[in-house]
Amino acid sequence: MSGNALIVGAGLGLSAALARALSADGYRVALAARNTEKLQSLADEIQAVTIAADASEPAQVEALFTQLHSSFESLDVVIYNPSWRVGGPVAELDPEDVRKALMISAFGGFLVGKHAAARMLNQGNVSFLFTGATDSVKGFADWASFAMGKFALRGLAESMARELGPKNIHVAHFIIDGGIRGGGQDRDEDQWLDPDAIAQTYLAVAKQDRSAWSFEVDLRPWSERF
Repeated sequence: MSGNALIVGAGLGLSAALARALSADGYRVALAARNTEKLQSLADEIQAVTIAADASEPAQVEALFTQLHSSFESLDVVIYNPSWRVGGPVAELDPEDVRKALMISAFGGFLVGKHAAARMLNQGNVSFLFTGATDSVKGFADWASFAMGKFALRGLAESMARELGPKNIHVAHFIIDGGIRGGGQDRDEDQWLDPDAIAQTYLAVAKQDRSAWSFEVDLRPWSERF
């Protein structure tokens, strides 16, 4: 086995592709999400552990890592994948919706990063991977809440990378610059990112030699403008 991996904010899109790629590479996978019932088929397929946890709640994140500590001897890869957004003109946004976006996209990343770092500092040669978006570096009109959360998450990732890199913890941030292929799209399928292709890039970054670590990788379909 290559080790143990945790995916926080697991779902049936990109997270499922990441879980399958890690499992195929020999990792034992834990899937954390607020609703784990939707993950049962995936968990059965790859023999994954599921843990119910809201990443934006400190007590639940602490409980998540307590459970992981009893199940996994090591924690070699952590992927933070949750986000939440609501669109609309900034003058009309509900403050509670914006708070929720910040709590899930950014504060949750801090909570998971805090506990993962405490666990990983004793190991070294491990990876913490953050999922960002185009909005991590470019704030679009009518998407202030999403941009705020993703900008903050990128700042967290950069700070952690500078702090933890010298301690042999590889922190990387991925900008997903485009829509991810799934069901029900009305665009040409070739204009979407393939989740399995994204997963292979995550896996490659997680396995990079520490003499040549990447901090940031942006991924887009060949037809996407940037």
